[in-house]
Amino acid sequence: MKKRHWFGAGGTALLAAAALTGQVATPHIPLPVPRMPTTAILPATQALFDGYVTDGKMPGIVGAFGVGDGPTQFVTAGHIATTPGAPDAGPDTLWRVYSMTKPVTATAAMILIEERKIGLDDPVSKYIPGFAHMRVLTGPDSLDSRPAARPITIRNLLTHTAGLGYNIVTKGPLLKEYERLGILPESVNVAAEVKMRAVRPKTLAEFADRVATLPLIADPGTKWSYSIGLDVMGRVIEVASGLPFDAFVDTRIFAPLKMRSSFWQVPASEAGRLATNCTFIGQTMAVVDPAATSVFLQKPSFPYGGAGLVMSARDYDRFLHMLQNGGTLDGVRIASSATIHLMMSNLLPAGVTFTQVAPGTGGTTAPVPLGFGAGGSVYLADKPGGASKGTYGWGGAAGTIAWVDPVKHVRGTVMVNYFPADQWPTRTDIPAALSRDYARFRR
Repeated sequence: MKKRHWFGAGGTALLAAAALTGQVATPHIPLPVPRMPTTAILPATQALFDGYVTDGKMPGIVGAFGVGDGPTQFVTAGHIATTPGAPDAGPDTLWRVYSMTKPVTATAAMILIEERKIGLDDPVSKYIPGFAHMRVLTGPDSLDSRPAARPITIRNLLTHTAGLGYNIVTKGPLLKEYERLGILPESVNVAAEVKMRAVRPKTLAEFADRVATLPLIADPGTKWSYSIGLDVMGRVIEVASGLPFDAFVDTRIFAPLKMRSSFWQVPASEAGRLATNCTFIGQTMAVVDPAATSVFLQKPSFPYGGAGLVMSARDYDRFLHMLQNGGTLDGVRIASSATIHLMMSNLLPAGVTFTQVAPGTGGTTAPVPLGFGAGGSVYLADKPGGASKGTYGWGGAAGTIAWVDPVKHVRGTVMVNYFPADQWPTRTDIPAALSRDYARFRR
């Protein structure tokens, strides 16, 4: 598997804007970063984005790069669809972020952990009784199983160590069971939705109860395996908070952070901002989910905590800015700095390691040891000349990327929409371009 080093250079390169004033950005204190055109600050990145569009690799792309509390630098190119006359892609274009939903769900969980309504090492069965007696597959070629050695915990859900599967990576008889029971918590397009909705549970509660009937792929706390853990976490949040999962996220994260372009269902009034999602057959790009008839204009079966959100680059940047600042933004505190630090620290159970995730799922690998926090990967060491220990982030199945370096106080969001996520080497190209931009200010 190819390495995709998208945290390291990108994190360091974002210091370029601060270098313009000869200052190092710090959180909480606004800095006098000049309001220069993005092309003047990040010309290599702009040229890269322009080239992607000119070469037909994507209809449009938007990057949001921030340093401390200075103004976010938006780099944009192309349009939101392949049709003639489609609007330009911009900071407020809406994109399917898929697995970049996971850090948002994890933040909601951490808020409840801070409030002592959830315990990090509580058994999941405390909130969803069906998880009290889980079983584990004895082999990959049948559904034969044995009792699990230990219960699934909240930590396991947040770090993909619960032993749960995922229809995008699970194989064999267990995958067939996931499909039979409708354990399909994602939206692709209208045609696929018709088939998925016919078998998918109608509520988050029903979804979690069905998951509890399925055997695990490994004993909880023994193996990192990409999973539906954050989707199940959504049901835990409902039970612990007394609010519907989406309502909790909307009221405790989106509203106070003024994230007005983050949706579980895109309102009809906002459909004109939604990007079209594409797919590649070889090198040929085709439309898979046209914006005008997108499945994301429909109400989902239930809110998917692992892959359900549509968001703008501006909104995701605000979310990362809050993480970068240790839980606060514009004078509003979402969670304590200790809670956010815990979220972005290595939470893997003892003896479990994380190295990489399958291509196309939106995850990442790195040139330094990685751990896993709540909903995202974490650098366990500094990258020389690059990202700091503690750099946190994740990506999405349609090519989106997000990272935050809480030590250097830098962050980045990249929004595109195409399958598979690794069709083009954006996770190496973009950090390299940002690094070239940064180098201009070090001469």
